[in-house]
Amino acid sequence: MFNSISKYQPQLLSVLRIIAGLMFLCHGTAKVLGFPAVEGVPGPGLSIPGLSGPLELIFGALLVLGLFTRPVAFLAAGFCAVGYWLVHAGQGPFPILNGGETIALYCFVWLYFAAAGAGPWSVDAAMAKKGG
Repeated sequence: MFNSISKYQPQLLSVLRIIAGLMFLCHGTAKVLGFPAVEGVPGPGLSIPGLSGPLELIFGALLVLGLFTRPVAFLAAGFCAVGYWLVHAGQGPFPILNGGETIALYCFVWLYFAAAGAGPWSVDAAMAKKGG
């Protein structure tokens, strides 16, 4: 069974990028636009959480589209790594206890996309097909 679904790996790479990008985008919209309204989420401002919202919004949108995926994913992975160490790591060594499991997972998901690319359902793939 698993050998037969492996032929869909390129498409599933795109699906993973789109879904992860949408979830990342939601963090940005909650912080920048107040939607969805999430209790305790800071709005935009000159603080680490305040500056993270616009980055999550921009990176999330670009990743959903699959536009400039490798460099954006690399920057997003670094952003998540810094965010984990600045915000969560000081609260204890275990991500499940310090509230950092989501940002840690995003860090490695984006690092994977920096290496793997966007997949076939992306603006990057469409531009490569058009140019080559």
